[in-house]
Amino acid sequence: MESSKTTHSWEKNNSWSEELELLKSIIVKTELVETIKWGGIVYVLNGKNVLGIGGFKNYFTIWFFNGVLLQDKKKALVNAQEGVTKSLRQWRFSSKEEVNEAAVLEYINEAIANEKQGKNSKPQKKEPIVSELL
Repeated sequence: MESSKTTHSWEKNNSWSEELELLKSIIVKTELVETIKWGGIVYVLNGKNVLGIGGFKNYFTIWFFNGVLLQDKKKALVNAQEGVTKSLRQWRFSSKEEVNEAAVLEYINEAIANEKQGKNSKPQKKEPIVSELL
């Protein structure tokens, strides 16, 4: 009988488990609460998504749901899908040595402060396309 082991949808590559534990050890120092959403690890504040972590083929990452609002003083954040992704930003790492705990905490604390202030990136409403034929 096969074991029914649950795999996270975005953790197809389990080679980052040690690195993800490192990120968790940093995040646990904040008031964020760990939960599972969409098959992955997400951290919330008062039920609102603040950040998530995951391992991909070539990197592991911490992403901020409203990352577009962060100051990004270190220019560390990237838009995973330019033109598609509006507010989510990722900080990608390819080794544990790249993770600077103080810097990561600074970004996390800014994200928490933004959430507490109610700052979030509202989806832009698309203007209706009016046909010249009408």
